[in-house]
Amino acid sequence: MAVTTEAVTAGDAALSVRGLTVDLPKGMERAHAVENVSFDLRRGQILCIIGESGSGKSVTANTIMGLLPKIIPVSSGAINLDGTGIVDAPAKKLRQLRGRVVSMIFQDPLSALNPLMTVGEQVTEVMAAHGVGTKASRRDRALELLTEVGLPDPDLMYHQYPFRLSGGQRQRVMIAMALALEPTVLIADEPTTALDVTTQAQILKLIRDIQRRKDMSVMFITHDFGVVAEIADSVVVMEKGRIVEQGTADQVLKSPSHPYTKRLIAAVPRLTGEDRKLKVQTSDEAILTVNGLCKTYRSGSALFGSQRVVPAVQDASFTLAAGRTLGIVGESGSGKSSLGRLLIKLQDSDSGQILFEGKDIVKLSESEFRPLRPRIQMIFQDPFASLNPRSTIGQILTVGPVAHGMPYAQAREEARALLSHVGLDAGAFGRYPHEFSGGQRQRIGIARALMFKPKLLIADEAVSALDVSIQAQILKLLDQIQRETGVSMVFITHDLRVASQICDEIAVMQKGRVVERGPPSQIFLKPQSDYTRELVAAIPGERGRDT
Repeated sequence: MAVTTEAVTAGDAALSVRGLTVDLPKGMERAHAVENVSFDLRRGQILCIIGESGSGKSVTANTIMGLLPKIIPVSSGAINLDGTGIVDAPAKKLRQLRGRVVSMIFQDPLSALNPLMTVGEQVTEVMAAHGVGTKASRRDRALELLTEVGLPDPDLMYHQYPFRLSGGQRQRVMIAMALALEPTVLIADEPTTALDVTTQAQILKLIRDIQRRKDMSVMFITHDFGVVAEIADSVVVMEKGRIVEQGTADQVLKSPSHPYTKRLIAAVPRLTGEDRKLKVQTSDEAILTVNGLCKTYRSGSALFGSQRVVPAVQDASFTLAAGRTLGIVGESGSGKSSLGRLLIKLQDSDSGQILFEGKDIVKLSESEFRPLRPRIQMIFQDPFASLNPRSTIGQILTVGPVAHGMPYAQAREEARALLSHVGLDAGAFGRYPHEFSGGQRQRIGIARALMFKPKLLIADEAVSALDVSIQAQILKLLDQIQRETGVSMVFITHDLRVASQICDEIAVMQKGRVVERGPPSQIFLKPQSDYTRELVAAIPGERGRDT
């Protein structure tokens, strides 16, 4: 299909890309990371580039920044950045442009920030590299930027190290660094993907406000059409390195012409507000009952007055019936993941009860609990980090059951059957984790959990890092597995749209406490807690766009 775009004069475009092709090394699944890509970013507008993993979004951004590794060279095309051609520009010229003319906010601020430098040092370093101002003026400018991006107590924040900040705070530091020299073009590469809904809403509003105030041009990379609906002026849709559609945000969102765009929009989880319909008969008998569960983290030294006390879970109580799904939702730091680790006894509780099939597992020692472990399994957030890179998929799936007494031949057959069940071919058994995509690795994580035929699954942010289309596939798979096996699930997520799709009941956590519990119809349509109302109002694409 031919992709047409409205003509933009050179003076109107802050960034112009024409016929860009970036080659991939030989032997890869396709010849080009990006092929014949052309688009314009108008001055003072936000252009969203959307597509799944592998579509070429980040490669395009890194090409514009001059950050491509030598193994994937630009083979043809031109990039004009505020009147300067940057393809084949010398390294010195590119260094002069970075930060001053074009800046980038990276997807993972923790890995992008230097762990050995304070926040203030990293913000002032950008200015020092370009010889801007004196040491005192750079410090004043850094404090001004930290205030502008909404960080609390900028004087204190200036001296903090990145590991002491939350995900949203680290992302604000990245934005402050990117804005230090007031660039003409700001590139934001998935800056809100791993953030909870309220922090995401704050970051989107911050970027939009700064863009309007400074009349900046923003290229925003995302895989979430909910985000596009919030901030985009124009949209470019990419699939497998090619642009398949582009136009204004209204055109692409309301009248998409390409089948791929339609699939992406259809895959975005919607806030249903409807209670889940059960297709199989389930028992009202509780498989899990939690009473007054508490966990407090302590660090530092009480003797030297540096002890830090964080109540992670406070007096949590709820019940989960057999064959049902309980969603645990809340912002980062609300205690969701801590609660999940307590339920599977990866951490010890300070007090309270966890009754699993009527037996209090809080009181059990590790040796006493070990026979119960196969019955309670966990699906982790990061499927790559939770899979042993030195083991084949077959070894990963069979080692647990074999350790619990299952004959290897039986474990092997069950593993192959499960791989087929979660949508992977038989050849996956002998391959290694790095040979699979993120969505495929998450399927392997689900298969590993199901090898024990568990009664209870704890899914900790199991789909948060996946593309919307892969996310939809995994949610459908979990729903299918539950209906076939009757397994009960505790589904931990910060995405309320996902929770509304798969959960029978939802518990909302804030600062370690369950502040509200009920079916999706109550939580999303008639929330009782002010905090729940804030969460629902912050869902991207579900509220009116800021004007």
